[in-house]
This record gives sequence, structure tokens and C-alpha cells, in this order.
Amino acid sequence: MKKIPVERAVGMILCQDITKIVPGEFKGRAFKKGHIIREEDIEELLKIGKEHVYVWEPRQGQVHEDEAALRIARAVAGDNIVYDEPVEGKTTLKSTVKGLFKVKSRLLYEINSIEYVTVASLPGNFAVEAGRKLAGARVIPLVIEEEKINTVEELCGKEGPVFEVKPYRRLKAGLITTGNEVYKGRIADKFGPVVRAKLEYFAAEYLGQVFCPDDVEKIREAIQNFKGKGADLIILTGGMSVDPDDLTPAAIRSTADRVVTYGAPVQPGNMFMMAYAGRAALIGVPGCAMYYRTTVLDAVLPRVFAGEILEKEDFIAMAEGGFCSGCEPCRYPNCYFCR
Repeated sequence: MKKIPVERAVGMILCQDITKIVPGEFKGRAFKKGHIIREEDIEELLKIGKEHVYVWEPRQGQVHEDEAALRIARAVAGDNIVYDEPVEGKTTLKSTVKGLFKVKSRLLYEINSIEYVTVASLPGNFAVEAGRKLAGARVIPLVIEEEKINTVEELCGKEGPVFEVKPYRRLKAGLITTGNEVYKGRIADKFGPVVRAKLEYFAAEYLGQVFCPDDVEKIREAIQNFKGKGADLIILTGGMSVDPDDLTPAAIRSTADRVVTYGAPVQPGNMFMMAYAGRAALIGVPGCAMYYRTTVLDAVLPRVFAGEILEKEDFIAMAEGGFCSGCEPCRYPNCYFCR
């Protein structure tokens, strides 16, 4: 660093905080360490008694923290993400759409392994609204070797951005409610309102609700009817346990081309089932969805509406974080559940 007259400091980087004192009125920081001095700052610096300031001498191969933060943000930000101008050396990434936040975890780890480079984010598979803050990028020192930033850019150039937000698609969705007790009117249907509210959040094209008795063939027929209407998603409620008269899993198995899972290491939601019949996702929802605000269904729907095809491994990975604490009030998705 070097000491120079303030009049010659425009465009240079302050090496220290500069305090302003107005007796009896104010004492605090007027200029922050790392501030790039502007023409309009000169008069204010002179007023607070600073005729000379200490600035960084530009050196080849070094990058100021603000430029570094911008370059990192530009490298890691993918589709539907924007970033702010740096504030105190940090730039913030935000979503431009309502959708599902995706993270390349291994690449994020590799970038944060570069000394003095930091990128912090929300967890992957996080449901976000437009304008939601997703991540922050900054470097630790005031200036950093440019080769470190080059490495970030090279990694993302090779493997693609670390982050993206997948917007939700407008899927056609049908609801099948099984069980003789509901079909014969002995009890009121409580599943329908819960599931419809969840589908409304994703602006699904709702194809309606069908009630079926405990009959595998009737349930199969209802599935096929929704498929004939072009359903992308068919949700089945009721009859999802292992009791002999719970027939929904058998109906799903006999209709599906591929069963992804029956059972998930998630509570609430252990008896969850997912399969695919052609392009249609078949989801068997256990009874807990009637009583708990948040279940495994809430972790799966954003991924389905984002256009993802789930595999068994996706459900296995939900185990860590898959035990809901039942917070009052529920803060989902602003929590660890199924991350």
C-alpha cells in the first residue's frame, strides 16, 4: 500500500476504514476498507480531515474483491438466476422465476476448496419463489490472485454453472381416492381438498377426482381413464398400507411400466409409492398427508413439476433430513426436511 494525496486517489482502493466524527452528533464509518474512491468522495474526505489516504497499489495478477465476486457469480449462475452488484465485497444471486433450485454439489465443493473463494447457497431441490435469494459469492481478502478466479471460471466453463432454477411446468393432474368407506359415503373425503390445494400452487391443469372402491380393477380403470385424458400426474390416495385390504399399491404395480419405490425413508410418508406409466407419474400418497401439513409428497411434487424423472436413489438420499421435527408453526420449505 502507499500514501497519496486524496486528489490523486480517484479509482484507487482504500486500505483502511475512515471514520467521520461530528461532535455531539455522529461518530462512525464514512468509508469502508476496500472502497473504490470516486470523484465525488474527494470533497467529503477533505471535510473530515483526510488530505492523504492509504491505497492499494494495483499489481498485475490480482483482482479486487468486488470484481472477484462478480466474476464468481457470473460463472456459477445458470438459467433463471441473476446477481446483484457487490455490497461489502459480496454479490447475491436471486431467482427470476418460481421453481426448483438445483445445485451441482460436487462442483460447489470443488469451488469452495479453492483458497479464499467462498460460495454459500440454499440446499439443492429447494422450492423457491421469484426474487428469492439463492446464494452469495465473495472472496476473503481485499484482493485475490486472479488465477484463483480463473480456476472458478474454468471449472464452470467445463462442467456448466453450479446453480439453476427449473421453472414449474403446467402439468395435467388427476386425483383418485380409494376406499369403500369413502366410495360408499360412510365418511367424508378429506384427501381431496388437501391434494387440490397443493396442485393449485403449481397451477396444474386439474382433470378432476374419481372415487373408487377397494377393487384393483376399478382403480386400474381409473388410472387408464386419466392416462387417456393426457394426464402427466396421477395421484392416488387411500389404501397405501400393507393391510390385506389395502389394494392401491397392487393397482399401481399392475398398471405401471416401472415402479420407482414403494416405501421411502421419510417420516411422515414412509408408505409413499411412485411409479411411471408411459409419461404419467403415478404417486401413491399415504394417509399421513391428511393430517400433516408437510410430508414426503411436498418434497416430491416440486421435482415432478420441474420435469424431473425420479429414481430410487433420489428417495434413498432423502433419508438424511427425512425426519420431520413437526415444528409449530411449520416453516417448510424453509427447513432441512428431505434435503
